Amino acid sequence: MKIIKDFYERESSVGVVLITVTCLALLLKNSPFAEAYNLFLHTPVEIRFGALDIAKPLLLWINDGLMAVFFLLVGLEVKREILYGSLSSWSQAALPVIAALGGMTVPALIYIGFNREQPLALQGWAIPTATDIAFALGILSLLGKRVPTSLKIFLLALAIIDDLGAIVIIALFFTAELSHVSMAIASVTLVLLFIVNRIGVTRQAAYILLGSVLWVSVLKSGVHATLAGVALAFMIPMEAKESNGTRVALAERLEHDLHPWVSFLILPLFAFVNAGIDLRGLSLREIFGPVPMGIMCGLFFGKQIGVFLFSWVAIRLKFAVLPHGVTWSQFYGVAIMTGIGFTMSLFIDSLAFVDDKVYQYADKLAVLLGSLLSGVAGYLVLRFKTATQK
Repeated sequence: MKIIKDFYERESSVGVVLITVTCLALLLKNSPFAEAYNLFLHTPVEIRFGALDIAKPLLLWINDGLMAVFFLLVGLEVKREILYGSLSSWSQAALPVIAALGGMTVPALIYIGFNREQPLALQGWAIPTATDIAFALGILSLLGKRVPTSLKIFLLALAIIDDLGAIVIIALFFTAELSHVSMAIASVTLVLLFIVNRIGVTRQAAYILLGSVLWVSVLKSGVHATLAGVALAFMIPMEAKESNGTRVALAERLEHDLHPWVSFLILPLFAFVNAGIDLRGLSLREIFGPVPMGIMCGLFFGKQIGVFLFSWVAIRLKFAVLPHGVTWSQFYGVAIMTGIGFTMSLFIDSLAFVDDKVYQYADKLAVLLGSLLSGVAGYLVLRFKTATQK
């Protein structure tokens, strides 16, 4: 039990779990068990309440349902950082905001440069703009105390802003034809959540019940269902007062409760169902095609160039300052590490290219390779630089 407890409490454990389930998915997809793996992904799951019917394969329940819980956690983290943390003032937020802007702009431009004459391929321009919080921080934690705490805070803030950018991109570019009735129900539910917030309701069940109605209405509206998680997060009060006068840190408590479920169940499940890539039919021509090259180069080169260059300019112009106790070489190592898109990039890929086989899985393989290169290179730079500075 102590071994399990120690593993659970280690920051790097989430990364280990994600790598393990990704390898398992790849093995299953390229083995005699591929058919069983496919049957698992497409297992029909249906929920019916009278005329309301939600019928989806298991893959979409994970991508649309469980990932809404992940975005609820992201929303709670964003809210906390804006109110009390590293994004609570411009002096603190300036560097991660500017770095994140560069880390989204340059990869997108690199991807567009590779695919500018292909309308279908251009739908994937946002794939290399994301950073996987859990994976990046997990790898950074392997370096222990050799990495300044201020650098970890910077990476966390940048990744949170990246996720916020992904949320905006999903809302603006991956919304289908809207259902006005469902949108009206979602709007009324948001008003009810606001009222519940303002009158100081402290029961999580009230927010979860209304949040479930919000998720269903957003799902049926044509807006991507994961956005319901973010909207719900901003309606949950940071603090509420019980009838006896006791103050309850409601949002913080929910964030604490959700964290292990997201880290050790939802993200691994998402990786397992989305990282299964059939490598048997891939040719070098497909791997080095414009879409996979745009993704790989966007993640590995675009993220580090965008984050480092925008940050360097901002610091030189005195719009921001380098994190305390951090050298430029250490900062560059973390800039490389922001290219770990992994789960977030796979998620955007699933929205951009609904048909997995449109690029024969080369797009998903590019996400894995770009993330792997960024993780290994960032780790080696940080390890070498921290070693030479001792």
